[in-house]
Amino acid sequence: MSDKIRVLIVDDHTLFRSGIKSLLQRHEEFEVVDEAGDGLEGIKRAKLLQPDIVLLDLHMPGISGKEAVKLLVEEVPGINVLMLTVSEDAEDLIDTLRAGATGYLLKNIDTEALVDAIRRAAHGESVVSPQMTAKLVQGVRAEPKAASAAPAQHEKLSPREREILVYLARGESNKEIARNLDLAESTVKIHIQNIFKKLHLSSRVQAALYAVEHGFGEHP
Repeated sequence: MSDKIRVLIVDDHTLFRSGIKSLLQRHEEFEVVDEAGDGLEGIKRAKLLQPDIVLLDLHMPGISGKEAVKLLVEEVPGINVLMLTVSEDAEDLIDTLRAGATGYLLKNIDTEALVDAIRRAAHGESVVSPQMTAKLVQGVRAEPKAASAAPAQHEKLSPREREILVYLARGESNKEIARNLDLAESTVKIHIQNIFKKLHLSSRVQAALYAVEHGFGEHP
C-alpha cells in the first residue's frame, strides 16, 4: 500500500493544473491521482479515487467551489479539501471553511509554502494563507451574533480544553500548543479530539471559527 499523499487537482485552467501537477511530481511523497476542470467532475473523481487531498479552485463553470466543498465533505468522508484560489474575499474564506474545507490558500503562494501546506493538510492540520488569517478573524467578529436560549456547547469543555481552544483560534500547531502549555504533544492531540467531539466539529479550522465567534480568541 502506498504511503504517498494522493492529490486530486480541480481547476478550470488547464495550464494551472499542469503547473501544479508538475510541481508535485518533483516530490516523491506526492502522487497526483487525477485532475478535473469543474466541480461536478471533481466530485465524481474524488468519490472514485478517494484522494487524501483535493486542491479546489473557488470560481469554476457549473457548481461553485463553495458548493463543491459541501458535497465533497458529505460524500467522501475523511477527505481534506484545500481551497487554492485568487479570491481574497473574507466571505469566500469563511463560507468555504464553514462548509468543511481544511484550508484556504491564495494562488500567489510560494512554491515551498504550497508543498508544506499540502503536507500539513494531509495530516489534518488547518492551513490558511497568512494574509487571509486577519480577514478570517475580523470577518467572523464582524458577523451579527444570533441569540439563543440553548446553553453554549463550550460549557461542556474542561478548563484545559478551553485553554487549548484559545490556541486553536490563533492557528497554532499541536507542537506550539504543547510548548506553550508544557504538555506532551500526544496529550494536546487527545484534548483536541475531545474538543471536536464535545463541540460537534470535524476540523481545526471549524474549531478556530467557533473559538472566535464565542470570544475565545484573546487570551488564555
